[in-house]
Amino acid sequence: MRLPEPRGPVSAMLIDSLRRPPHVVPIVQTADEEDLQLALFVCYELHYQGWDEVDEAWEWNPSLLALRAGLEKRFEADLRDRIPEHEPVTEVPQALAALVGADDRVPSATASGFLQRRATRDQFLEFVIHRSVYHLKEADPHTWGIPRLTGRAKAALVEIQVDEYGGGRPERMHAELFRSMMDSVGVDSTYGAHVNAVPAVTLSTSNVISLFGLHRRLRGALVGHLAAFEMTSSIPNRRYGDGLRRLGGDRTATRFFDEHVEADAVHEQIAAVDLCGGYVSSAADQKAAAAEVLFGAACCLAVDAAASDHMLDAWHAGHSSLRTLR
Repeated sequence: MRLPEPRGPVSAMLIDSLRRPPHVVPIVQTADEEDLQLALFVCYELHYQGWDEVDEAWEWNPSLLALRAGLEKRFEADLRDRIPEHEPVTEVPQALAALVGADDRVPSATASGFLQRRATRDQFLEFVIHRSVYHLKEADPHTWGIPRLTGRAKAALVEIQVDEYGGGRPERMHAELFRSMMDSVGVDSTYGAHVNAVPAVTLSTSNVISLFGLHRRLRGALVGHLAAFEMTSSIPNRRYGDGLRRLGGDRTATRFFDEHVEADAVHEQIAAVDLCGGYVSSAADQKAAAAEVLFGAACCLAVDAAASDHMLDAWHAGHSSLRTLR
């Protein structure tokens, strides 16, 4: 993956630094969300597939980690400001269901409803580009949670992730199904090819999972995020698949979405009951653990809704939702 174009002072300094051998990087401040989210994304990708021609020793460079920590502090603070504190609960699966069920928007007010019935082919391809930032590494950020869990919760996460990774069959991995869909509809499926095209609101949908996954103290938020992700997946993916069929997509093109309709209907119960319920029941402070699970779930819903609203607002206004096509 090639390093992206900078969007402000932090990402500019960071990208320039990564092109050289590891050294001490300065702490640079930014007030811009585009700069913040891109810099975080660049830092996080060092823990995934890395960047072309960037020394892999940068991954654990102490000064880079210090820079990242400052960016993460601001990102997490913003998330906690946006998400109201939840009342103490004892029945976590029911609380998750209530949180997810609180979204009473009609289908026409959601990106999935728009893509199902009204989107043009170009708009659908824009949606694919937005989603590629996460889906080409689908499951990887949540997998950080496996060594940080025990017992019932660990087993539940492994069960979900086995399906995400295709049950041992590379061609059935969900990231590969998404790649095949991109190839089928004529969108560049190279990992990271569209980072320059997507705005901060899209980068944040990936960054929030990396934030939770890379910090043991946020493992409760990570499992809550996954639960909300699975619990809100089946219906939108059915709409995406129907929308792509409406636009002429064949079975290969729609397979990714159709696979998630079935798989995530099963995963949502495992995630809510066994993963989140198991995690909370084994915690020393169950109320605090439950609150963190619900925080992670609410973050998933909030950042995904913001990304959806961004696309809808752009399309209703008659312009592209991508940075490079506006």
